Amino acid sequence: MRSARRYWLGGIAILASIVVFLVPFAFIVLTALKDKRESATREFSWPSEIHLWDNLVEVIQTRDYMLLTALVNSTILTVASVTLLVIFGAMVGFVVQRRPSVWTGVVNFFVLAGLIVPPAVVPTIWVMQSMGLFKTLHGLILIEVAYGLSFTVLLFRAFIATIPRELDEAAIIDGAGPMRLFFQVILPLLKPVVITVIVVQSVAIFNDFTNPLYYLPGKQNVTVQLTLFNFQGQFNTSLNLLFTNILLITIPPLIVFLFFNRQIVAGMTAGAVKG
Repeated sequence: MRSARRYWLGGIAILASIVVFLVPFAFIVLTALKDKRESATREFSWPSEIHLWDNLVEVIQTRDYMLLTALVNSTILTVASVTLLVIFGAMVGFVVQRRPSVWTGVVNFFVLAGLIVPPAVVPTIWVMQSMGLFKTLHGLILIEVAYGLSFTVLLFRAFIATIPRELDEAAIIDGAGPMRLFFQVILPLLKPVVITVIVVQSVAIFNDFTNPLYYLPGKQNVTVQLTLFNFQGQFNTSLNLLFTNILLITIPPLIVFLFFNRQIVAGMTAGAVKG
C-alpha cells in the first residue's frame, strides 16, 4: 500500500514538474521558431515555417550588437562576484566557526539580517553615488557580493563544522600560520560547498534583472536580462525576437545547472548529513 502511494505521489510530482518547467520552456522554443505574425497569436503550436536562424541574426545584430556587449558584461559581473563570494564567504565562515569571540554574536546577527532584511534601493543608490560607484560595473559587483554573502557564509560555516579540529591543530604544530592553514588545509576540503556556491550564485547573478536595472543604467552597462527591453515597447512587441532573446540567455545557466545538479545537492546537504 505504501509503495503504491509513493508511486502515485512520485508520478504526480513528475507531472507537476513537467507542467511548471517544461511546458513554459517548450512555449519559449516554439515562439522563437516563428515569425512576427505567427508569434503575435501566442498559440502553443508548431510554426508553419521555421525562422529560428533569421530571429537569431536579428537579435544579435539589434542596436549595434548589444547582446554581445551584454554577454561580456554579465560574464565579467558573474565571474568577479562569484570569486569574491567564495573567498570572503569561506574566510568569514572559517573565522566564525573556528575562532569564536565576543564578536561572533554580532557577526551572526548581521549574517541573519542579510537574509531577512530587504534591500533598500534608494539609500543604496545614494551611498554608491557618494562613493563614485553608481553606474559602474565594479559597483554592481560589490552589490552582488553584499546581497549574496549571508547565504554563502551560512553554507561554508555549516560545512566547516564537519571538518575535524585535529587538522587545524596538526597544521599549527607543523608551523602553519593562519593564512597557510586556511588556504592549504581548510580550503581544499571545501570543494563540495565551493561548487555549490559557484553554481547557485552564478545562475542567480547571471539571471539577475533588478540589480542591474537599479544600479547599472546605461547602454554600455547593459546585462543580458536588460536586453529584453529591446523587443518590447508601449505599442509594439516582437514576441518572436523577445523569446529568441530569452532562449539565448536561458541556455547557459540551464546547462550549468543540469551538469552540476548533483554537486549542488551534495554541497547543500553535506553539513546536515555529516553533522
